[in-house]
Amino acid sequence: MPRGLNRHVPMTLRLDPDRLLPVDPTTREVARRLYALVAGAPIVSPHGHVDPHLLLDDEPFPDPATLFIRYDHYVTRLLHADGVSFATLGVPDASGAEQVGEPREAWRAFCSRWRLFAGTASGYWLAHAFGTLFGIDEQPSAENADALYDRIAAQLERPEMRPRALFSRFGIDVLATTDDPMDDLAAHRALADDPTFSGRVLPTFRPDAYIDPLAPGFRDKVAALAAWGGHAADDYPAYVASLEARRRHFVEHGAVSADFGVREPYSIDLGAERAGELFAKAVAGTIDAAEARDFLGHMLLESARMSVDDGLVMTIHPGVHRNHSQSTFDRFGPDTGHDIPIPAEFVQNLRPLLERHGNDPRLHLVLFTIDETTYSREIAPLAGFYRSVFIGAPWWFLDAPDAVQRFRAAVTETAGFSRGSGFIDDTRAFLSIPARHDMSRRLDAAFLARLVAEGRLDEESAAEIVVDMVGAQPRKVFRL
Repeated sequence: MPRGLNRHVPMTLRLDPDRLLPVDPTTREVARRLYALVAGAPIVSPHGHVDPHLLLDDEPFPDPATLFIRYDHYVTRLLHADGVSFATLGVPDASGAEQVGEPREAWRAFCSRWRLFAGTASGYWLAHAFGTLFGIDEQPSAENADALYDRIAAQLERPEMRPRALFSRFGIDVLATTDDPMDDLAAHRALADDPTFSGRVLPTFRPDAYIDPLAPGFRDKVAALAAWGGHAADDYPAYVASLEARRRHFVEHGAVSADFGVREPYSIDLGAERAGELFAKAVAGTIDAAEARDFLGHMLLESARMSVDDGLVMTIHPGVHRNHSQSTFDRFGPDTGHDIPIPAEFVQNLRPLLERHGNDPRLHLVLFTIDETTYSREIAPLAGFYRSVFIGAPWWFLDAPDAVQRFRAAVTETAGFSRGSGFIDDTRAFLSIPARHDMSRRLDAAFLARLVAEGRLDEESAAEIVVDMVGAQPRKVFRL
């Protein structure tokens, strides 16, 4: 019987040294040389969701299930689709209908379903972490679940597996977090002032819940901002001034960007009077959906103006129907795997913003998408003309090997390599950061090697480009 069909014989979890590189031997040799130039380069991560307290507190990771499953909705969504309850996976149920299971139970459910992750980006990243950090060389299964759990748990107790030690081991030079505008950023200040910590951990201004009248908690957020600013909650000019002041607070604490997770990249100039009218309706709770769309579009335009003034790079992550399953959201909250991509249109939606600020060198505008159809049709052409526009790296459902290669093919012929953002890992899963960056470097080496093999690029130029894409390019785009 072939070994792979015998569930009682552990299958090998082997990291191929040439993974993701071209199959053709000649092209693979070029890719190997290019990848070697960047394999050990420092990691620049200008957008992500790691909690800064993870590094400030530097506590051991609690257990394998919490580390790899509980907070990684790439993982939980597929397990849920296969019938595993959120309670089993450690996600608390607000209704109290189910009690959260033990971490080992979640781990067993994961290992027994390892086959679900075959061919997925999640499976690739997990295999990388298991192999490089824990020396695991066999595929998880129902039979070895407890042994793997105990092996990982024992290693998590070692000092070299604490967050700060891993930060250094991963070679992270810059790590950006994502933060509420009213955050005091004390954790970031403490890390910056700590002489025993040499990395840069930068906050990112994320004002969605303060500028979108339909966002959960909008009125409470605006009231908190007003209380901080000492003005009435429905005072529109004071509201704008308070947002500007909070942005300055972030700049003072090292922030380089402001991020916008809007449903669509819609911008419109309402004028101060109409914007003030809609803001008053939003605060009163009487605004309708069309008016809310216009107010958010106006605030996106206002935010671009603020970025021109204070220098924060503006990143837009649109095209997601968040919390698609209302019943799941009500019971288990956000970030539980049911955010679903939707189409996004950029050319007309962003025109008011680009008419005003598109060629202003003081604005850096990074456009992300999870609608692949927009790469070659909209985003690359916009970035190929407007001085302010840069192409965001493949994000979320597209940050996977084949999708990354499609992205490179879609944007390079129109905008080249200089208009890209550099790789963005955009993750909460701290241990996946090196796996994601290594994946990107291998894929860039593979893409460039093909151009060299086809006679479209010389290898010396390819070598300069592959190095720039992991260092100089993200530093330039994000003003690092």
